[in-house]
Amino acid sequence: MTAPLSPEAAPPAVATLSPSESVLASVRESAERIRLEPEALELLKTPWREIRAQLPVRMDDRKLRIFEGYRVQHNGARGPYKGGIRFHPRADIDEVRALAMLMTYKCSLMELPFGGAKGGVMCDPTRMSETELNRLSRTYMQHINMILGVTRDIPAPDMGTNAQTMAWMMDAYGQMHGYTPGIVTGKPVELGGSFGRDQATGRGVAVCMREYARLEGIDPRDIRIVVQGYGNVGSWTCRIANEYGFRVVAVSDVKGGLANPAGIDIAALDRWAAVAGSVAGFEGAEPITNEQLLATECDYLVPAALGEVITGENAGAIRARVVVEAANHPVTPAGDAVLAARGITVLPDILINAGGVTVSYFEWTQNIQQFRWALDRVNQELEVRMVAAFGDLMARAAKDGTRARQAAFDIAVERVARAIRLRGFV
Repeated sequence: MTAPLSPEAAPPAVATLSPSESVLASVRESAERIRLEPEALELLKTPWREIRAQLPVRMDDRKLRIFEGYRVQHNGARGPYKGGIRFHPRADIDEVRALAMLMTYKCSLMELPFGGAKGGVMCDPTRMSETELNRLSRTYMQHINMILGVTRDIPAPDMGTNAQTMAWMMDAYGQMHGYTPGIVTGKPVELGGSFGRDQATGRGVAVCMREYARLEGIDPRDIRIVVQGYGNVGSWTCRIANEYGFRVVAVSDVKGGLANPAGIDIAALDRWAAVAGSVAGFEGAEPITNEQLLATECDYLVPAALGEVITGENAGAIRARVVVEAANHPVTPAGDAVLAARGITVLPDILINAGGVTVSYFEWTQNIQQFRWALDRVNQELEVRMVAAFGDLMARAAKDGTRARQAAFDIAVERVARAIRLRGFV
């Protein structure tokens, strides 16, 4: 493997881009490499439909607040739109648009029969009560239900939402259209959800790290990993990676970070976090900041929190051989250029965090069939798909002499473009 260069290695200058411009840059570059016809590229550059809605919610103090919500349907050539709903202060239209585009290519790369969509509401769910979130979820569903459907657009949870949020939205949709469990995925198991959905994204991340370790010919027990973000994705990544033998040497969440070069006891950390609500304060490791965590020496660095955390400004401080994008769009184009110049491999988000949408696909099929799969079958089917997609990506990168992100987009864009042609759009 190529050794990372020093932090002083000078990368090519890259302009600061918005989230949607960053994704579009990858698509345009891919279009050039695969010689995509201009008309097909035009269809991929802009979403097919966008909804912006004002969401009035009566808060617990009886005051009325107006939230802004979105649903972006990027491309449906390969099937119904699929994508999560994000509740976050930064979930503006540009971020939602970028995430919808990423979903199109993520589903394509994983060979799922879906197009890409995303939803968002600009709010801070950590400052809202359960009853306020219930009202907001139902109001959002009332405003976008006309563009949803089991064979049209199927939302799922994302940052700031969870199985309970999906239960409220499913119920709100059902009050308007009748009982429709397949209208959302990521639901509670008791309401038609799938076993294994909570752990699916983290499991997919861990499987890809295991496969990359095999490609390198290194035993996972000799690989140190650092995980930024100990929410659903990050915590499950740590648990399952630990089962595979990886040594987790640092983790963090919004309240702080921890480091222990000898390895963190993940089971003990989980017990602590369940009571404390954070990894901060855990006595089995030394406290560090999130900035220090990103610069911790390790083999695999796993950003599993917000997007755009590795930038042109801090990428020179990364001390990892491999960056594993568990979050959506955690590395900016400028950061990507720095990492590439330093010889650091980046495993792209549209593969790495695709475990969630893959098991959402399994849940959708179970709802249609009205037949539930056992957990072992879910995990087995997920592993088969993740391993196949990883193999396709790495083989394409080796064949074309491209980086992993470039190979991922080349495969995904080719498949979407073929669907566009077969439908007769170009």
